[in-house]
Amino acid sequence: MALSATLLYNAYFCGRCCRHKALQPLLGPLLSDSLSKSYSSYRRPGSQPEKKATWQNVNLSFKKSIEVLKTQLSLLKKETEDHLVGPGGQSLTHYMLEQTRVVWEFRGQEDLNKWVISSDVEIGGKSEVYLKLGRNNQTALLYGILNTEVPRDGETKYSGYCSMRSKPLVGSFARKKYYDWSNFNSLYLRVRGDGRPWMVNIYTDPYFSHQKDDLYNYFMFTRGGPYWEEIKIPFSKFFISSRGRVQDEQHPIWLDKISTLGFTIGDKVNGPFQLEIDFIGLLNDRAHTEEFAYELYDRNPPL
Repeated sequence: MALSATLLYNAYFCGRCCRHKALQPLLGPLLSDSLSKSYSSYRRPGSQPEKKATWQNVNLSFKKSIEVLKTQLSLLKKETEDHLVGPGGQSLTHYMLEQTRVVWEFRGQEDLNKWVISSDVEIGGKSEVYLKLGRNNQTALLYGILNTEVPRDGETKYSGYCSMRSKPLVGSFARKKYYDWSNFNSLYLRVRGDGRPWMVNIYTDPYFSHQKDDLYNYFMFTRGGPYWEEIKIPFSKFFISSRGRVQDEQHPIWLDKISTLGFTIGDKVNGPFQLEIDFIGLLNDRAHTEEFAYELYDRNPPL
């Protein structure tokens, strides 16, 4: 359990390490990709730091800035129109009565571009992971080879994971946006696996800085074989881990500030793996009344 949580945290950390905090909201759309590379905070153990100064990687283009400004203004206009219509661009009646919603489906390359893949190669491992469209371009096929061989750098103790994670929502002018799933109580997926277990990871933007490493996790077991299976995971089942460790103090997931969703495999079994995904959606199951599956502790209980 602890090893699985550690591996999924490594996968999550490597996915976040290139996100710089200070300049992205203001200058992100106006600068080239070189600025993002210059703010990478992760460096493999034993590797030499980059000698090139940070400011030398910045390449500001005035022509590109004007084009990006027009694009961002059009996005701002659309966001304003959707906000006037109702939550998420939907009417209030439709929003209140909505029972199901498909958040991600895979019908083309633009749908795959909403996801990123990573593996232990980023920490010196030897696992391989790939993502492509499935048969008839109607599904996403995540496949690769898991290798638990530990890098010989003298510091890494565990290896052997691969992951797939959605990109966070970004509004106009690189503003943070979140998924609001507060009208639903379950995650609903249609997948076809090879019998190996996966970890489903949900990251929510924290209210406090000390919670920035919190990750909500739950297991997804695939039965293998040629048949599709529909999996329903109530949000009440997700537990919190931080920096690879399951926390003693648990609380329900914040459904109004969902940032990303991902899948991680790290079952310590060397060899090929495969997960085919049709869609990822939400469900409001009226029969599910559980609020939270884990024991809660009272702080400073009355004597």
